[in-house]
Amino acid sequence: MSDPPSPLVSVVVPVHDERAGLPELHRQLREALERVGGRVEVVYVDDGSRDGSTELIESWATSEPDVVLVRLSRNFGLEVAMSAGLDHARGDWVALMHADLQDPPELIPQMLELAGEQRADVVFARRIGRDESALKRGLATGFYKLMERLSRVPYQGQAGDFRLMSRRVVDTIRSMPERRRFLRGMVAWAGFRQVPIEYRRAGRATGRGASYPELYRLAVEALTSFSDVPLNLVTWLGIAAALTSAVAAVALVVLALASVVEAGFHVWLLVSVLFLGGVQLISVGIVGRYLARVHAEALERPLYVVDRVVSSRTATLPELRR
Repeated sequence: MSDPPSPLVSVVVPVHDERAGLPELHRQLREALERVGGRVEVVYVDDGSRDGSTELIESWATSEPDVVLVRLSRNFGLEVAMSAGLDHARGDWVALMHADLQDPPELIPQMLELAGEQRADVVFARRIGRDESALKRGLATGFYKLMERLSRVPYQGQAGDFRLMSRRVVDTIRSMPERRRFLRGMVAWAGFRQVPIEYRRAGRATGRGASYPELYRLAVEALTSFSDVPLNLVTWLGIAAALTSAVAAVALVVLALASVVEAGFHVWLLVSVLFLGGVQLISVGIVGRYLARVHAEALERPLYVVDRVVSSRTATLPELRR
């Protein structure tokens, strides 16, 4: 009786204009996966690159049997590109990592060993340091602290997208229908046994990192996806504004009767209107963020559109993700 086949390990790498660093990434991935042994595959998701990344990955996909190119029809964003990779990964274990070499591929064998030792379904890489600017480190630390206090999902510290997941976790993530996605929060929400592995994150080898507006949008998506605290804050802010206005009105009447103040009524009226107007604008803005999520889900558009899938073992097919 023959032995069962070894588990298939997939590595999903979203790519957007990473041509300069791809050869070194591919080399390091090869070395790391040789240490894994058994069956492996690398799924590169090209998220609308225009710098020649597509052609380079396609040359690997047509010549190497364990490399797959998933070319999206345009740039859909990092979270969607990672989701597309999970849809096309066939592995019993799936590692998710970025293409900028800040996530060390040599950590993947250690993740697999730790998953076996701890009988875990998820091994997430937690950063204990990072070679980045003080401003970016400070903003990241503030974001993670905020998520720790406000989020409804288990807090995983300074853990990014670099993680290893079992097939049942991947299938759980794939079954989630939301369009506005924060993948690391979705993995934490899925539950099962999740354990950390610590590493120091290197600086980017090549390419451009996420801009501060992009990081801000991701933070907003995270908060609105996994916390309703902002809505509660709006309620309390409205109550505080109403109470403050009432107290100010009573105080104004008392002081006016006592001839302590001489300011005209129009001054106090202007201050009150500006204060209440500011509270209302803040409230409408926060509620609008949640309504935007509802609107995106109601449209029921595909999460992404695939231009082509290239592999030496599969046909090239256009696909939709619904």
